[in-house]
Amino acid sequence: MADAKNKTAKKRDPLPERFATIEEAAEFWDTHDSADYEEYMRDVECQVNIKRRTYMVSLDSDLYRKLRVIAKERGVKPETLVNLWLQEKAS
Repeated sequence: MADAKNKTAKKRDPLPERFATIEEAAEFWDTHDSADYEEYMRDVECQVNIKRRTYMVSLDSDLYRKLRVIAKERGVKPETLVNLWLQEKAS
């Protein structure tokens, strides 16, 4: 019976002990089924903060270019600068 199981068992690539980069891991899992590696999986606990939300706002392209320049001069991301400015205006 063990021989019959082995003959029908799906051959799989070995699971690498480590991936050098996130891209390498993504490439592996893009071409492999995680169900084939269940014996390597373990339960983990994680916490997710679902209270934070992101809202998208459209900006005129010229305005965004100016915003990007100012943000770069200040050493922050454009979205950080927008949030700072909006906090100032809303206070």
